[in-house]
Amino acid sequence: MDTVLDATDRQKLLDGDDRDFYVSPRFVHHVDEQFRERLTALYRRELPADARVLDLMSSWVSHLPPDASYPRVVGHGLNRAELAANDRLDDSFVQNLNADQSLPFDDHSFDAVLIAVSVQYLQYPTAVFREIARVLAPGGVLAVSFSNRMFPQKAIRAWRAASMDARADLVRRYCDAAGGFESVETLRETPATGDPFYAVVARRAAD
Repeated sequence: MDTVLDATDRQKLLDGDDRDFYVSPRFVHHVDEQFRERLTALYRRELPADARVLDLMSSWVSHLPPDASYPRVVGHGLNRAELAANDRLDDSFVQNLNADQSLPFDDHSFDAVLIAVSVQYLQYPTAVFREIARVLAPGGVLAVSFSNRMFPQKAIRAWRAASMDARADLVRRYCDAAGGFESVETLRETPATGDPFYAVVARRAAD
């Protein structure tokens, strides 16, 4: 049960199976170069060199530092071709998190979980974030980044109706409602030109 969003909040302009919307691969960048560079810098700062990484709601790029080599990077998404083209992934899987929020991993399987410019599509984020906390090792990091771009027809109503700051607060509420997180930090950068860069970074608390 989602404790943050109600049925109205979860509404999308385009109903139907999300897999149908993502059936064709999109080999494009959804944010500008400045945003992507800032995201890579964030990952460089937050991810330890020996991190086991889960890139949720990923695509054909993961924005990880090009000179960093992690022992395991698993990608998740809704388009198999995009995931297959992502050369940073050691493994990948396709799953619609709006239909099934459970993650197919043991407890404490990862040291970092990433969600880049996709959190706005989750209809049951509390359940997903609860699963993220479960698969993260104690002290592990969750990094959720977003800008003002989206597929509006697939973003939930609560996101579409919110300001950028309110969206950051919404992600923090997901962390709080899921439980298991501490040291939640919000990064806000609004350059004069280009895409705004927002990120919520949280640490998995000790069991």
